[in-house]
Amino acid sequence: MALVLLWAATGPLFHFGDTWQLVINTGTTIITFLMVFLIQNTQNRDSAALQIKLDELIRSSRAHNALLDLEELDEQTLERIRAYYCRLAGEAREQLEDVEAALARAGERADRPLRRAPRGGPAAGG
Repeated sequence: MALVLLWAATGPLFHFGDTWQLVINTGTTIITFLMVFLIQNTQNRDSAALQIKLDELIRSSRAHNALLDLEELDEQTLERIRAYYCRLAGEAREQLEDVEAALARAGERADRPLRRAPRGGPAAGG
């Protein structure tokens, strides 16, 4: 911020010329370029840390340990694995729909009034 104020203060000294404008344009371009690298580096570190955490969760769970380093596989293998898990997800959704339908049927029965056995029925001896 101080550099921008210094640059603005020197404007009248350089008569607000092209070189004066070129200095701030070059400076902001370099700073923007460096910020992009800084942000990318931070994202790469975050991504690596997240991958390690996911690997540990996979390793410590009942999941397939073969999934630990998927990021190292080629595109065709990744697509084949993705298709497998999409199929599993589809099967799970079908099972969920079956469960929801069963719950809906059970809810319909719960909403109906209970029928009582008539008095003097078989238990009353006739």
